[in-house]
Amino acid sequence: FTIVPRHVLGGQGSVAPSDKITLGCIGIGTQALREMPALLSIPEIRIVAVCDPSKNAVGYRDWSLNGIRDSIRTALGKPGWWAGNEGTIPGGRDVGKDIVDSHFGSTAGKGCSSYADWRELLDKEKDLDAVKIMTPDHLHASIGIAAMKKGKHVMVHKPVANRLKEAQLVIAT
Repeated sequence: FTIVPRHVLGGQGSVAPSDKITLGCIGIGTQALREMPALLSIPEIRIVAVCDPSKNAVGYRDWSLNGIRDSIRTALGKPGWWAGNEGTIPGGRDVGKDIVDSHFGSTAGKGCSSYADWRELLDKEKDLDAVKIMTPDHLHASIGIAAMKKGKHVMVHKPVANRLKEAQLVIAT
């Protein structure tokens, strides 16, 4: 006789791990951090990897100095998150990893992976279902096409490409 916790099997009020979409977030700047709390709140999604060439970015600009930080604090239920960094806007792969790991805590099993290069993320994250691309616009098409060629679903922050030919290639892929 074995007792298995509900979060392992799924059922009413719980999503089984096998039914979750595993997501990699490519680009961890202000736009990505503004959307990350909403993604974390969806039980069917599990962010398993983040990618940004900046380890811990500084110098971001935003509509409000503490708006992103405060929304992340609220989403995590941690009013002290990013304490001691007042007056700076968070960004970079270390920040993204910290947010994801803080959200899932010890129930995560394996923590969120962190990459500086999106090609490495696509090569190493074999069980990844999808990627969300939040990089500068000129990278959207090349990253999206590479991810689709690896069999991943792709969400791209607007625009899908900067050039008509690139957009046609994305659509064709």
